[in-house]
Amino acid sequence: MKAVEKKNLVPFCLVTVLFLLWGIANNMTDTLLSAFKRIMTMTDTQTSLIQFAFYGSYFCFALPAALFIRKYSYKSGVILGLALYAAGAILFLPAAKAASYAFYLVAIYILAGGCSILETTANPYILAMGSPETATRRLNIAQAFNPLGSITGILLSKFFILRDISLYSVSGTYMTLGFVLLAVMVVMLLVKMPEGRDDGGQDSLGASFRRLLRNRKYVFGVIAQFFYVGAQIGVWSFTIRLAMKELGIVEAQGATIYLASIIGFSVSRFVFTWLMKYFSPARLLMWAAAADVVLALLVTLTAGSGWLCVVCLMLISVFMSLMFPTIYGIALGDIENPEAGGRPGDAKIGASGLIMAILGGALLTPMQALVSDAAGINVAYLVPMGCFVVVLLFALYTVRTYKPNH
Repeated sequence: MKAVEKKNLVPFCLVTVLFLLWGIANNMTDTLLSAFKRIMTMTDTQTSLIQFAFYGSYFCFALPAALFIRKYSYKSGVILGLALYAAGAILFLPAAKAASYAFYLVAIYILAGGCSILETTANPYILAMGSPETATRRLNIAQAFNPLGSITGILLSKFFILRDISLYSVSGTYMTLGFVLLAVMVVMLLVKMPEGRDDGGQDSLGASFRRLLRNRKYVFGVIAQFFYVGAQIGVWSFTIRLAMKELGIVEAQGATIYLASIIGFSVSRFVFTWLMKYFSPARLLMWAAAADVVLALLVTLTAGSGWLCVVCLMLISVFMSLMFPTIYGIALGDIENPEAGGRPGDAKIGASGLIMAILGGALLTPMQALVSDAAGINVAYLVPMGCFVVVLLFALYTVRTYKPNH
């Protein structure tokens, strides 16, 4: 059976492009910390407000997005997400003219709100585009484009932002992206798309929340996702700065190290997917989390060693690659199973909770920045190390408690 039916091929391709587009935003934002540190002579704590605005917005918009597509349609959610994403990107130009960091933070907040809506909408939209038997395969195909977006975002930053760092190099790059987003939105409006209403949640919202809160695996999964995202954003946000310190290089060269980390992340995602034929996802998660605990500790202990420290840093990304989707899948695995106390429709609200857990990137990155300002950037990697410990505990809990299913 084909994963994508011929009648849905064009809509599927258009929605798949969204996975690439929010990947661009995520990783371009990571490089902004180094850019603004140079442009406006800021501390790590001040630049980390970029991540606070970005991932704080993800938290604020995820549940409203789920309720919006529940009331209207997936297509309406996509259009709204693209409109906000484009508006935030285009606002970078007046922010440059005003030379206002606060204005930039507002633009980033609006942009990220659009990404949050797209991410909350696109995943279930892809699942709805065809037979339930091939839904997982469809989603895997679409998700493969997200790392490609990440690599694209880093390349755009490397060649258009970090090579000639200024407010206008930042703003010009984002504004151009904004116009590309508007073009995609126009195409979405013109092409006939499956409406695909989210009709699963006929029960009350309060009842769904109560059932979710009684599901220990789901609650622990949301907590683990919160700390994982905090670790991921913290690791990547300071990769360029740490590479500059350890290797004595400039921002554009540091971006090459960052790019290599993301390529390792992308390749290892396919490797871990293949390994899942032979090992349970929870057990792979356990091994990967344990590896990252050790690697993050080594980044601290090998300060000043140059390439040894940088290689340990890059390897963290290799083992992070399976964490977000694996935590997501384990947490939602039996969420609608009546034997586990669930009901149809709970997965839609549950999924928004896991997207809201991205708030970890907003709260834990500033904590890492505070440690960096106080004790040095290498010592600050003890913060993601602690986050990986939480992911490891979730994996151990899942392996021991849900061994037959995972």
